[in-house]
Amino acid sequence: MNFTYPKKERLKSKTTIDLLFSDGKSVSKYPLRLVYRQAEADADEKIKMGVSVSKKYFKKAVDRNYFKRVLRETYRLNKHLLLDNIQQPYSIMFFYQTKDKLSYEEINTKTIQLFEKFLLQVNKPVDSENKTDL
Repeated sequence: MNFTYPKKERLKSKTTIDLLFSDGKSVSKYPLRLVYRQAEADADEKIKMGVSVSKKYFKKAVDRNYFKRVLRETYRLNKHLLLDNIQQPYSIMFFYQTKDKLSYEEINTKTIQLFEKFLLQVNKPVDSENKTDL
């Protein structure tokens, strides 16, 4: 298993990030949110990932950088959950959305739950999207 986060896996394209915000889909597991969009079929990586922590909740850059490091680390250690279960390439943006300072263990647990929720949403059969629950 490859527990790396190489440069080619990082989401840096301003165009792609703009597309994520304009027509991307979202999945949340408090306090984390994942915005995703299917990437082009000729993408060199299965996942391009970026992180963001709001200045609204953490005024000091030191605090924002700490949580960005934690988010990248939890992604790096758990990305095998995504890579093993998706067929299409995706661009994803990972957000920390609370002013609560959670521990690394809590964030790691929430990341795993968020990835499982993402996989359920991405891999659900096409027929289930058209059905409504009564």
